[in-house]
Order: sequence, then structure tokens, then C-alpha cells
Amino acid sequence: MQLGVVGLGRMGANIVRRLIRAGHSCVVHDANPGPGQALAAEGAIDTASLAALVQALTPPRAVWVMLPAGAVTEGAIAELAALLAPGDTIIDGGNTFWKDDIRRAEVLAKQQLSYLDIGTSGGVWGLERGYCLMIGGDQAAAARLDPIFQALAPGRGDIPETRHRDGRGGTAEQGYLHCGPSGAGHYVKMIHNGIEYGMMQAFAEGFDILKNAGSARLAEGQRFDLDLADIAEVWRRGSVVTSWLLDLTAEALAEDGALADFSGHVDDSGEGRWTVEAAIEQATPAEVLTSALYTRFRSRQDHTFAEKVLSAMRKGFGGHQEPKKPA
Repeated sequence: MQLGVVGLGRMGANIVRRLIRAGHSCVVHDANPGPGQALAAEGAIDTASLAALVQALTPPRAVWVMLPAGAVTEGAIAELAALLAPGDTIIDGGNTFWKDDIRRAEVLAKQQLSYLDIGTSGGVWGLERGYCLMIGGDQAAAARLDPIFQALAPGRGDIPETRHRDGRGGTAEQGYLHCGPSGAGHYVKMIHNGIEYGMMQAFAEGFDILKNAGSARLAEGQRFDLDLADIAEVWRRGSVVTSWLLDLTAEALAEDGALADFSGHVDDSGEGRWTVEAAIEQATPAEVLTSALYTRFRSRQDHTFAEKVLSAMRKGFGGHQEPKKPA
């Protein structure tokens, strides 16, 4: 199957590579010519403009936009909408605010263009592990592009089947899901990332407590000099907190138990704020997720070992490099 991909950053480029490996054809474009040229050497068709990309695609066309949320994505979608024809599909695979998806879908529908919002999780490891896809929008368009989603998703892998799912069917067990109408995909991804904030904060605070178990503020007979790398490793082996986030933490601590390369400054990419806003709109309590978001704000003023652990996890799964501590 053929897909256009706009935006060839860490995730966009690897989405193209995974599709090519699965036998699909990709026409690509990026404002920076370097990534497109590299992918052309791997089998993609590189184009110099969005107009050239659209011309290289066979109708009905599908174009996946993988750009930062905000003005750059809005601009790309508006330009594509002027170039595409009725029956074509625009996909936003970035971390767009879900209410923007609803607005866009209504505008594009007037031009007989389909729109899909796809929350995409997998970070820099998606090429090998696959991407968890949360899809919102036109169901017919999603069904037509199912081979693309199958190729990108991780599949069943070696994860045990969930009990009591007999007869449910669907694609969730493959790692992708049509969640609902326009906005639903990014809404589900938004909450996913809000939960991620909370899980990461719990690990970070726990390891901070372990690190300070030898503090001079404690009674001498109640101090422990604990090996955090080994503790993270033993928890990976059968404990109830086993997870990919723990795997990344264990790897970072094994490399450097002091996490000296991390400043403790932790950014937030927007979805955590939107999750808290959604909770406020619904009057739904979200104490843990709100606290995790506020801790990231505070990290930009005062840094603890917990924030270094957060930074290490963010670099591990998403390639996020936090600002270095001034010399």
C-alpha cells in the first residue's frame, strides 16, 4: 500500500522505515532535505515539496503528517487540503489537542476529505517494537488503511492473552484500535500520556527515597547504602511493578548510578496539561496526574534525584534530551 509521510523526525522517519520493511511504498517530505535523502536510499520516494508529494501519490491518497503540534501542523494540513482531491485522507499522527481534530475534520469534510487523528506511542523504539496506535475519525478511511496500521502496530507478540476477552474480536490485541469519531484517537493518547506522567513520577519518587536511605539525617543504625541499579534489576524480574518504564530506569542506572548526565530539569509536552484540563472540565478527580504535572513545573526551579530519574526515562523512550545543568 502507498502512504505519504510529512515530517521525518525521530518517529516519522522510523514509521517510514517500518512500513518499507513490511513491503509498503512511502512518498516522503521534510523541510530539512537530509532525512528524506537518507530514506530515499532505503527505498522511499523523496520529494521537495508538499505539491510534489501529492503528485507522486496515486488516488485515493493518504498523507500522514508527523510534525509538532501547533502552527506547523496546522499549516501543513491546510496546504495539503488545498492540494488533495475528494476521497483523499489526511492523518495527524502527532500529539495534537483533540478539540483541534474535531474542528479540522468538520472543515475537511466540506472538501470531501477524510481526516484521521492517530495517537502514536512507541517513541524511538517503535521501529523495532512497533507503535501502539489510537485512531479517531472516519471509520471507512481507517478501514481502507488497515494494512498500514497492521504493519506499524506491534502485533500480538509474546504478551499473554487477557482473560475473559473471548469473542470480543477487533484489533486491540494487535496494538491498534479505532477509538471513535474525530478527536477520540488523540483524546485516548492524551490520557495515556497523563497516566505516563503519574507512573514515571511514582518510580522517580521511589528511587529518590531509596537513594536517600543512607542520609545523615537518619539514625546511624537505620541507614542503608542501597545499590539502585541492582534494585531496579531485581524488580524487573517478576515484581508487580515490572514495566517498560522500569526497564528504561534500570538501564540508565546501570550505566551511571548517579545519573550525572541529567540535570533534573523535566519538560512537559502538553498532553499532561490537557489531561488535567479534561479532568477539570468533567469535575473528575485526578490528584496523582495533576501532582505529577506540577512536579515537572517545579523541576525547572529546583532539581532532585527524582527528576534525574524522570529525565532518564524520557530519554530512554522518546529520545528527549533535557537541558544540561550549567557548568
